[in-house]
Amino acid sequence: MDNEEKKIVNKSSEEVNRIPLHIESLDKDLRERIHVIRSEFIRGLNFIRQHDHSVTFYGSARFNESNPYYQKAVAIAEGIAEASIDIVTGGGPGIMEAANRGANNIKGEGKGHSLGLNITLPEEQLLNPYVDENESFHYFFTRKVALTFSAEAYLFFPGGFGTLDEFFEILTLVQTGKIVKVPIVLVGTEFWNPLLDFIENIQKKKFETISPEDTDLFTISDDIDEIVEIAKNAPMRNE
Repeated sequence: MDNEEKKIVNKSSEEVNRIPLHIESLDKDLRERIHVIRSEFIRGLNFIRQHDHSVTFYGSARFNESNPYYQKAVAIAEGIAEASIDIVTGGGPGIMEAANRGANNIKGEGKGHSLGLNITLPEEQLLNPYVDENESFHYFFTRKVALTFSAEAYLFFPGGFGTLDEFFEILTLVQTGKIVKVPIVLVGTEFWNPLLDFIENIQKKKFETISPEDTDLFTISDDIDEIVEIAKNAPMRNE
């Protein structure tokens, strides 16, 4: 076996026949991606700036309208929108749909708007029917920046990895002073109290990886009226 034959041992035909990328192609691809990313940041942040009094909802996309947390999100969004505060979600199904639905139920002059920042996917674009105004994104991370930008409060319902990722990112930004302290409400004691136990007993007490006051950065509640009042009384941000 000569040297040329040795080079292709254990390689698939796809790998062998793959056309090598040139620096010009890589550079062109990079510039195109940067252009899209920059455009999405500008569009997303400008969209949010047009709605300067808002609350952002996070939570599972898997809950349907029979789920009690879906129903609770509708009720909370109605109460917040009634106070002329815009409702911001990721524009998809589940808790996002419920929050947009609640805001959409409250119509009229001076009421909060139902806003969605949805993501475009290869096969479909998820946008629930209760969104009044929306902006679409190709990249998840640019969308997440827009979702976290300048809201007066953040409400987290039970959810999956994405919800936890968004919760800990907001919590870290507040903890490190990258954004001002804003109300962070975890809706649902049954879902969130086990996480609080881990934070209190493992992170804070056993390993001391967070400060004692860090658990004061968020509130866990099941009370619809309490959550609405927290959102309504949150101070306006100058961002």
